[in-house]
Amino acid sequence: MSTNLATTKMSSKGQVVIPETIRKNLGLENGCQFLVLGEKDAVILKTITAPSQKEFQGLIANARKAAKKAGLKPKDIANAVAQARGKK
Repeated sequence: MSTNLATTKMSSKGQVVIPETIRKNLGLENGCQFLVLGEKDAVILKTITAPSQKEFQGLIANARKAAKKAGLKPKDIANAVAQARGKK
């Protein structure tokens, strides 16, 4: 894995341009979303990618198993969502 190194500046609006060489090497495209972590003198950008359909189906299956094990019913979920939305 090669190290990508470049410099950039922040605009008055807080915008930072990721240099073209970095974008190309990492395959970053317009609209990419990032998680931003700031600690001490470091700012870290981590790309956020949606799970594939197969990964998503696995997540749903695991959630259903956990809900069944916990004894949750569909009505319990609906009530929790309504409460979270402030409707109950």
